[in-house]
Amino acid sequence: IERIIYYILLLYSCYSLLSCFIPGDVILGGLFEVHYSSVFPELTFTSDKMLCVRFDPPGFRHAMTMVFSIDEINKNSNLLPNITLGYSLYDNCATLGIGFSAALSLATGREEHFLQENCSGTPPVLGIVGDPFSTFSIATSNVLGLFKLPIVSYFATCSCLSDRRRFPSFFRTIPSDAFQVRAMIQILKHFNWTWVGLLVSDDDYGLHAARSFQTDLAQSDGGCLAYSEILPWGDNPKEYERIVDVMRKSTARVVIVFAPRMHLVELMKEVCRIYIFRIYWLASEAWTLVDGLDTPAFMPYLGGTLGIAVRRGEIPGLRDFLLQIHPNLHQNNSYGNDLFWEHTFECKFAPPPAGWVEAGGALCTGQEDLENVETDFLDIANPRPEYNVYKAVYALAYALHDMLQCEPGRGPFSGHSCGSLQRLEPWQLMYYLEKVNFTTSFGDQVSFDENGDALPIYDIMNWLWLPDGKTKVQSVGVVKRSASKGEELTLDEDKIYWNFESKQPPRSVCSESCPPGTRLARKKGQPVCCFDCIPCSDGKISNETDSMECTSCPEDFWSSPQRDHCVPKKTEFLSYHEPLGICLTTTSLLGTFFCAVVLGIFIYHRSTPMVRANNSELSFLILLSLKLCFLCSLLFIGRPQLWTCQLRHAAFGISFVLCVSCILVKTMVVLAVFKASKPGGGATLKWFGAVQQRGTVLALTLIQAAICTVWLVSASPAPHRNTQYHNDKIVYECVVGSTVGFAVLLGYIGLLAILSFLLAFLARNLPDNFNEAKLITFSMLIFCAVWVAFVPAYVNSPGKYADAVEVFAILASSFGLLVALFGPKCYIILLRPERNTKKSEPSTVSQSKCKRLTVVVDQLDYNK
Repeated sequence: IERIIYYILLLYSCYSLLSCFIPGDVILGGLFEVHYSSVFPELTFTSDKMLCVRFDPPGFRHAMTMVFSIDEINKNSNLLPNITLGYSLYDNCATLGIGFSAALSLATGREEHFLQENCSGTPPVLGIVGDPFSTFSIATSNVLGLFKLPIVSYFATCSCLSDRRRFPSFFRTIPSDAFQVRAMIQILKHFNWTWVGLLVSDDDYGLHAARSFQTDLAQSDGGCLAYSEILPWGDNPKEYERIVDVMRKSTARVVIVFAPRMHLVELMKEVCRIYIFRIYWLASEAWTLVDGLDTPAFMPYLGGTLGIAVRRGEIPGLRDFLLQIHPNLHQNNSYGNDLFWEHTFECKFAPPPAGWVEAGGALCTGQEDLENVETDFLDIANPRPEYNVYKAVYALAYALHDMLQCEPGRGPFSGHSCGSLQRLEPWQLMYYLEKVNFTTSFGDQVSFDENGDALPIYDIMNWLWLPDGKTKVQSVGVVKRSASKGEELTLDEDKIYWNFESKQPPRSVCSESCPPGTRLARKKGQPVCCFDCIPCSDGKISNETDSMECTSCPEDFWSSPQRDHCVPKKTEFLSYHEPLGICLTTTSLLGTFFCAVVLGIFIYHRSTPMVRANNSELSFLILLSLKLCFLCSLLFIGRPQLWTCQLRHAAFGISFVLCVSCILVKTMVVLAVFKASKPGGGATLKWFGAVQQRGTVLALTLIQAAICTVWLVSASPAPHRNTQYHNDKIVYECVVGSTVGFAVLLGYIGLLAILSFLLAFLARNLPDNFNEAKLITFSMLIFCAVWVAFVPAYVNSPGKYADAVEVFAILASSFGLLVALFGPKCYIILLRPERNTKKSEPSTVSQSKCKRLTVVVDQLDYNK
């Protein structure tokens, strides 16, 4: 390390540095940019005037702020009493080599000024304020950190300087780029800018900011980079043209720039040439408040820019101190006072350069009045870097004050020793600097964390382009970090000037947000901010913007048409309120009414031969069972309940068996009567008396009742919520429980119906006047046809339509029986009463046979 330092000192020993030294009990060093351009000599020695050109008034003001701060501390009897601070200031000329050489000069000192004969006493400087550049601070801190010499920068923001292993003695009063990056990301989130471009300078400041920005942006899910470009140093129009072309082709409307002023000037020249008006700029603290960009040529493009700026503070008395600056005409180490004077009043001190007077240039007298000249040097209404310089000097002073307050025997060093003014070491000051904590007159708390960073705070600035063409940079918010609330952003959006016709913030997104009801689908090969919005499938929803997945609705719910919330599934069953249910209910009630009408007709005409001759008791039972058949169909309508599911098939099965068994018995009686009309057939009638007929009907019905009982006990029908037919509906239906039981029930009815049909078919040619065989044949034919068609229709009908098919079959077969059996009789009773007599004889039967039939029929008249 010593050899490296030796060669560096040898390399730069030919440079005469601009410096300013004031002695004191303790010396603090300072590195400032008093000039911002330098010309390196080749092989010959040149003067300092040739090395550093282009005077920088803001940099000179920063240096004078340190002088003011030390002067204020020396006058403060409560801070470092009986101790005088001195200072040694150097100009880095905005050049790394010169700045590094100046830092080494501060660290090693000059013998004639600092060291005593026995080499004891204080080092040349105990701490350094500066350097303002991140790259310069990295270089100097790498070396001076080995000697634990504290460096407190007021403007170096590179996040890499927070690495305590590399830079153990580096501190700063300006927030690091890491916090500046997070502040930028908070602004992006606030305005929902998720698709941005990034431009950085080709130095430590820009490259570290780019790396930190990309990492933090990915971790915070705050957006994506459309592009990231590095701005070149120097005159490189081709590269700037390429970068601007990338900006023009990109869909990102917001561009973030981490770069100093010189890069922005070159960039904006190319932007003006291409006429890119749709870009909105976010500025880093490196160029938010610099001069030279708010020109009439640039403001149509830069108007409305939001930027991060160093915290504004107040330094009472600074302006009056600056007004006291006066050139020292008798010393050469005036650290730029004469240059400042020449720059401000546009004059030259004697001897002037050759040709200066001949060209009309004025000579400086030193009597010029700063009060009567317009200069940015005195514009300290909003001191920002100056405020950081002020805090840096005071941090070193308070650390020194705390160290000197140490009580012997209670110190933090080996053997509980304390640091002394006679043998003061920089590492001792660094120990107290890490623990320093004070509040400025402006009310800001100053302390350093474990990385040497102060509590960060930034002002948010907005470039306002006034109608008269002037520019005003106004504060519109603050971003800061506190121990209690963490990082927080405060913006006054009503004050922000937007340089767009809409006067609203621009939209900068790769893909518009996916509304509720859709989900994100990443575009292959694109950043995560570029996506398609895919509607959620049926039964799934997303109720948030930019949802990654659609969630399934609960079992009893279904997605809304917009797919943004779940709604209860529609319920489906054969209802009394829908048209189909109303029609079936009306038909059922009409059938019941017709049965009642026919029953009334038969009761009213019960003494007529037509009613008496055809076994009126069985006819009444058939009408009663048909009425039950019509009414049992109502059990199939309405929301299925347990009792309706159990009762509907039992009532249906028993009612139809009662009806069909009556018809079967009546058919058997007709056959028996005509068989008895033949000679020797009278004995047959003893098996078909009234008791036998009632017993047969009852026995046949009880069989069906037994079938229903076994079915209900073993596997009872029950209501069921079916979600298989329709995904968006719940179909309420009755499951039969046992398919075998249901098949036996229907099969038993079918067996009786077929038997009745066959017997009636055999008796179809008997005399017509008292013979119902043809009517029974026709009614059974209708009955069987309906129920044969019912089976496939029922099996293939889902949900409520299965119930509707069964109700239709019940009603159709019931109407078929009612019309076929009782229609012709009612016709004769009501419209052809002349045929409703015993003497009405058929033309195809002999007289003797009719007499025997009359006797037999009379025997079957139960009403006599």
